[in-house]
Parts: sequence; C-alpha cells; structure tokens
Amino acid sequence: MNDVTLLPPPGQPLPHYISTAPFDPALSEAMSEQQKRVHMASQWRLMWWKFKRHRIALVSGVILAALYLMIVVAEFLAPYNLATRNMDNIYAPPQALHFFHDGAFIGPFVYGRTMRLNMDNLKREYTDDHNNVQPLRFFCRGDAYKFWGVVDGDVHFVCPAKGGQFFLFGTDRLGRDMLSRIIYGARISLTIGLLGVSVSFILGIVIGGIAGYRGGIVDLFTQRIIEVLQSLPSIPLWLALAAIMPVTWSPLLVYFGITFILGLLDWTGLARAVRSKLLALREEDYVLAAQLMGAKGSRIIARHLVPGFMSHLIASATISIPGMILGETALSFLGLGLRPPITSWGVLLQEATNINVVALYPWLMLPVAPVIVVILAFNFLGDGLRDAADPYK
Repeated sequence: MNDVTLLPPPGQPLPHYISTAPFDPALSEAMSEQQKRVHMASQWRLMWWKFKRHRIALVSGVILAALYLMIVVAEFLAPYNLATRNMDNIYAPPQALHFFHDGAFIGPFVYGRTMRLNMDNLKREYTDDHNNVQPLRFFCRGDAYKFWGVVDGDVHFVCPAKGGQFFLFGTDRLGRDMLSRIIYGARISLTIGLLGVSVSFILGIVIGGIAGYRGGIVDLFTQRIIEVLQSLPSIPLWLALAAIMPVTWSPLLVYFGITFILGLLDWTGLARAVRSKLLALREEDYVLAAQLMGAKGSRIIARHLVPGFMSHLIASATISIPGMILGETALSFLGLGLRPPITSWGVLLQEATNINVVALYPWLMLPVAPVIVVILAFNFLGDGLRDAADPYK
C-alpha cells in the first residue's frame, strides 16, 4: 500500500516550523575565507593567479628572467674576454665536460688536447689526452675585462685550469671562445628587442591613441598611412633603411640606428590595437565625466584610457620583442646590421655563411640555439600573458 500524504482538513492552516536560532542578517551574505580572498583580490592579483596556471608560460618567464640577469654580469660569467685569441686552438671543437676519471669523482673537468695538422686536407685535428686532467676553477682570476666598459676586473665564474683550455662550445677561425662570445652577444641581441619595443610602443600608443580618441578625418588619415606601411614587405624595407646608414658611423650609433629602424616599422600593428580599444572605451561614462570636468584629450588618453588595457599592451610587448630580435639577427647575418667590434648573435652567425665552414665546423651554428630558445620563450610567455590579461574569462 502506497504512502499517502495526509493534508489537514479544509480551513485549517498548513503546519509550519520556526527556527529558534538567533537571527543574523549577515549570515546569508557570509563568504568563506577562500571566497573573500578571491572577491577582494585586485585585478593584477587575479591576473597573476591565472598566469601561474599556465606552466609553460611560467617556465618561459623564469628562463627569460635568468637570461636578462645574465647579460648584466656577462663579463663575470664568460670564461674568456670577448677578444681573447687562442692561436693554438683555432677551429677547436667543443670540449666534453666530465666529472669522473678512472672511476674516481674529481668534479667538473676537461681533458687536455693535442693538435695535429692533417696534410691531406689541411684540417686541424684535435685529440683528447686522457692523461691530462684539467679541473675547472670557479670564482677565479682570468682574462682582464672592463665591466660595462667602465670598471676594470678579472674575476670570472669559471676558468680553465692554469695553463689549460676550456672551450665548451669550441672556438672560431681566430681561436676565440664561442661560449664567451655568445654570452657577450646576448647583451646586444636581448636589449635591442627591449629598446625597439620602447620606440614602437611610444609611436603606437601616441598615434593610435589620437586616432581612436579623435576619430573622424584624423582616424581616416592615420589608417591610410598604416595600410601603406603594412603593405610594404618587411625584409626589403629593413635592408633599404639599414643600407642608408653611413659607414662612418660608430658601432654605438649603428646599434641605436638599427634599434630605431626596428621600432619605426613595428608600431603599425600596435597602433591599430590601441585605436580599436579607444574607440570602445571613449564612449564610457567616466570619459564623459573627465571631459565635463575640463580634462584635456592627452590627459584622458594617458590617465584614463591607456591604463584600461595596459594588460593587453604588456602581452603585445612580449609578442613584439621576438620580431625585433629576429630582425636584428637577420640584418646582422646579411652584413647590413651591426658590425664588429659589436658582437651579437646575428654577427656571430656571419661565420656560418659559408657552407664549407658549416660542414667542417658545425659548432659555429651554435649561436642560433639561444635565438630559438628566446623566441620560443617569448611566444609562450606572450600566450600566458594574453590569457591572463582577462582574468574573468
């Protein structure tokens, strides 16, 4: 027999119950500690929490931070001075790093080498001498240098044994250590991207901000200029602008010239992004309130509109920097960018323009490895920042 809910006779009220607990009007609005932490967090903190969930982007950020810290103390980290020549080790292949010798732990060391000139092909042949163990020295005195070209010093993080050699990445045609030159070259290749993006951002924010805020004929004229610049092929335009720089310029002027060229040609995409954002934000109530209070257009753009999408600008910067680095590397590789004595990764790759040299001495292609690592790290970091830029999605 099924249970039947018994209802009271007609005219009698339904039974009801009243809680005897004290009434707390804030009880229904109470939040847990975790909910309070999220609810009260600022937008930047929410962005950081979301960015941490992107593991590849987080690792890429750590790698880039380590590389940019490395260029600050490049002279200390490099085993040799930038211009030190080892005439007895021309085109020496990379040395293997060992820790054990005959079953005994010695620590990081390399074996000494003997060189023989092959008279059939005139190639230098290097052979490890396993009886000549050369332990590496750390925090040691070695080649003299000028720290950032100002302070004299000779302390290095790692040095070869006294009277020994340590060429982890081999040497070039003048016997210069490739590892040291790659570390020194990172200072130019990495900073040129930051300076180029700074120029690009100034132009993009100013021009795009004016076009988006003013609209009308100003916006129309700006968009036509951007379309013309974007229709020009990048590489030939880079080559043309780099070729007109006087050969009498000092390496420092060439460095700033290349930086300005890269920034001058990369602002169009950012200007369009800024313009589209400002077209939407200028209709907000707080912009109208600022106008009614007499604020100038430049102040409204700088103090009210640009901070509204600063996270988007940061993500755009991380995506633009790899293009700057590749541009400098391509120009220097073709001989139209930086020139010795300035050393960058592109300048180092000039050694690899001869296919015979690459076939015989493939370690001269090693400067391309940090280029690939940095480009991938910036792209992954840009993806993570772009996802974290809108933490409410």
